[in-house]
Amino acid sequence: MISPEAPILVFDSGIGGLSVLAKILKVLPQAPIVYSADYAGLPYGEKSEIEVATRVCAFLGRLSERYRPRLVVIACNTASTIALAHARAVLGVPIVGTVPAIKPAAEQTQSGVIGLLGTKATIRQAYVDKLEAEHAGGKTLLRHASPDLVAAAEAKLRGETPDPAIFAAAIAGLASQPQGDRIDEIILGCTHFPLVQEELAMASKVAGLDENLGFVDGSDGIARRVFYLTEGQPWPDSPAAGIFVSTGPVEQIEPYRSALERYNLTQIMSL
Repeated sequence: MISPEAPILVFDSGIGGLSVLAKILKVLPQAPIVYSADYAGLPYGEKSEIEVATRVCAFLGRLSERYRPRLVVIACNTASTIALAHARAVLGVPIVGTVPAIKPAAEQTQSGVIGLLGTKATIRQAYVDKLEAEHAGGKTLLRHASPDLVAAAEAKLRGETPDPAIFAAAIAGLASQPQGDRIDEIILGCTHFPLVQEELAMASKVAGLDENLGFVDGSDGIARRVFYLTEGQPWPDSPAAGIFVSTGPVEQIEPYRSALERYNLTQIMSL
């Protein structure tokens, strides 16, 4: 029997997973939420595979013991492409991962040229090669590592204005590659990146990319999967205050408080 109060545990290295949480709350507004951020390990994109896998499994294990979630969402492309199989092997609850949305981008492209923005760790993964081979045959996938977008998204959520040069550099990293000027779909391969999609769209226009350029991420698919896996389960009559848990000090999260409250994450604590 699953308790109505059993939460959905959403995990990311930082606040990027909020882009996924927003979609989950649209389909499951009553769901109790525990959002966990490994701020002590941010950024994951600069770490080795073994380091990421070890941190993710250890962190999720401690969180699962404390909160007894009904389901875990790894709302981080880097963590999912590296540690998803490891986490599923050690945790006794369903786990939904996040991977670059290559399939929908390949289905939507008209030019046959797709861009992928991600962290350094994500774009080099064999898992991404596999997705490309399975879903983007006959298409051209251009990849570019944009770690600065993570910091830009974090700054935006703190109420700061990120440097526009960061977005221009990310788009230029794709557009300057052979056939880059033909890109008509850009995959946001990090959950932080949808939080700065407007800024990326503006930089794309300045760069002269397709005026009908689309941005694709996996958040809608994740929300549908979470809804399917929890269908028929009991929920509270009204949503409880969500919990935000960080591996860093609580003081580090204070600048994000107003942004977190928009997602009903009003209880902030450290692990």
